[in-house]
Amino acid sequence: MDDYHQNTFQSVKEAGKSLNLLEEKKINAILEAIAKETESKMYYILAENQKDLQRMDTSNPKYDRLLLNEQRIMDIVKDIRNVATLPYPVGKTLLQKTLPNGLHLSKTTVPFGVIGIIYEARPNVSFDVFSLCFKSGNACILKGGSDARFSNEAIIDIIRNVLDENDINPNVCTLLPNDRGATEELLNARDYVDLIIPRGGKELINHVRENSRIPVIETGAGVCHTYFHKDGDVKKGRDIVTNAKTRKVSVCNSLDCLIIDRECLDDLHYLCEDLEKKNVIIYADKQAYEALFQYYSYDLLKKADEESFGTEFLDYKMSIKTVSKIEEAIEHISKYSSKHSEAIISENRDAINHFEKMVDAACIYANTSTAFTDGAQFGLGAEIGISTQKMHARGPMALEELCTYKWIIEGDGQIR
Repeated sequence: MDDYHQNTFQSVKEAGKSLNLLEEKKINAILEAIAKETESKMYYILAENQKDLQRMDTSNPKYDRLLLNEQRIMDIVKDIRNVATLPYPVGKTLLQKTLPNGLHLSKTTVPFGVIGIIYEARPNVSFDVFSLCFKSGNACILKGGSDARFSNEAIIDIIRNVLDENDINPNVCTLLPNDRGATEELLNARDYVDLIIPRGGKELINHVRENSRIPVIETGAGVCHTYFHKDGDVKKGRDIVTNAKTRKVSVCNSLDCLIIDRECLDDLHYLCEDLEKKNVIIYADKQAYEALFQYYSYDLLKKADEESFGTEFLDYKMSIKTVSKIEEAIEHISKYSSKHSEAIISENRDAINHFEKMVDAACIYANTSTAFTDGAQFGLGAEIGISTQKMHARGPMALEELCTYKWIIEGDGQIR
């Protein structure tokens, strides 16, 4: 590790220790100050964001993630204030008991310490990560994508200035340079960083998982399916599919593949009716293609190939797979899912129960949209990501998931 990065990581670790002594009232006051400063510096942030947008093709699926506007800034401000109102997660007693020998044991929540976040072109993540880490007593090292360079630098400058004005070491929120070398250094900083959380596409997450020497919580990649069962309600189905696909195509909870029972193919054109109005390109297997051919726009209907399945489109694109029974649908999901969010549309309670038991994913939905996989929608406040693994945290991660615990053992001279 070079001296520059070693000194940076050491300074974050040392600064983070001071967070253990901060009172909740002070933390909330600083978050409110950052919210106010963000609102007052809105046009500065937007100007810097525009520099990033000018470097990206508007057809790039990442463009919408990179884009900031007045409404999005105000939503960020609202999220920061919301985090300030959430229950303080540190110092909670999870378990306590007294042993026969008189020792008193307490299992108590504590921060991880230093959390490294590696993310792509999503400048709002800078605010989300800091707010949640700060409220949970963690220092954070941010490694944003080069696409969002100017936006991230402006955001972190605002945060660090407010911290400094409130006598908090600004190194508790540190942005690394925009070079690949900084990422590799972060992934190897075992003596300084306690946890790595990647937020981005499949390629980024795979790289972090395969190269990190620090524990990783995988978040981000979402290959999401919705299965329309033979006993599904077509009106519910159309609304759910349309919402899951088109509410916001650039997010990880958006629909990528519609699975439909063969005996429901006559309803397929109705299920997809609103998708056509929104210019969604459909990659349909042979049976679905034939069912849609006379109804769906020729320019938007394509024949599926193997690449059409297991793809996180992040765009106005969707595949369709035809199955003969629920077991086949579950098998398809098992093969292509990223274990993020999966849904079934059915009025058959037995089918729903079977789907919920057999599908392996962080979030399972019945008769509703996968668009609800979100920390705020789950009542958790701004999220740090959606965990798709099973260790420690699964699904939307917020304050509680940024804490671990330690045992406090108190005695009166006992020896073993």
